[in-house]
Amino acid sequence: MAKKGWAAFPHANKAYDYTGESLAKSWKTLHAGDQEPFPDETHIARLLKGNAKLGKDAAATASALQEAWRAFHRGDFEAAFEQGKALKALGASVAIKAAGIHATYLVDGEKEKLARYEALAALADEAIAALPGEANSHYRRAFAIGRYSQCISITKALAQGLAGKVKESLDATLELAPKHAEAQTALGLYHAEIVGKVGGMLAKLTYGASAAIAEKHLTEATRLTPASPIAWIELGNGLLLLHGDKREDAVAEAYSKAAKLKPRDAMEALDVAWAKDQLA
Repeated sequence: MAKKGWAAFPHANKAYDYTGESLAKSWKTLHAGDQEPFPDETHIARLLKGNAKLGKDAAATASALQEAWRAFHRGDFEAAFEQGKALKALGASVAIKAAGIHATYLVDGEKEKLARYEALAALADEAIAALPGEANSHYRRAFAIGRYSQCISITKALAQGLAGKVKESLDATLELAPKHAEAQTALGLYHAEIVGKVGGMLAKLTYGASAAIAEKHLTEATRLTPASPIAWIELGNGLLLLHGDKREDAVAEAYSKAAKLKPRDAMEALDVAWAKDQLA
């Protein structure tokens, strides 16, 4: 149950309870978008090797991390965050994803969102320092800074150099995991937001951003994960940023594809609900 201060996930569903072996069996599908490795004992032992500060008991750590991911998938975002954070860099991925998704959909106040994303970016920096070879150490940093940037406006984000940090982290993510669909989506939005704000010519000359590159990355994400609502939602959002009302049919089609998908966990349930709201 969500404690005071964290709004509860509003779409509880027993189908999102990945108890026992069902988590491992469903992992590849659940994590097609972020390419998170399944945290079994073998994987954790590899990460702990030569990194004693993160712990010594691979079996216990793996079990705890799996529980944190179960909490995330069923929508107990606070528990997922707390359990992940307790595991230091090893749990940063689930902690940042849980608190970030919760902030995106279930936190109303801008100040609270900004504080949340700022804290998550700091957590991501710690993960990169400890586990630079993990793609999601870099991706979660891009996610946290990107969400922060969206709260303060793209103009301020550009002025503060935040866009460059997002791009740097996304490039590092895709170098380590080329099929990381969520990073493809985020890189597409990076280009779309800059083009949408400063115009095509200035975007290309100053930031190397273009509408063509934006659409390429956004479309690639839908190719890699056609059953992922967020890939279609962000394709629609990107097209809206780039073309406004000129591509409203394509935007509506993208949202419609997202709305028709069957959610596989709490995050996707929130994504689908958002898409349906846009079409209402």
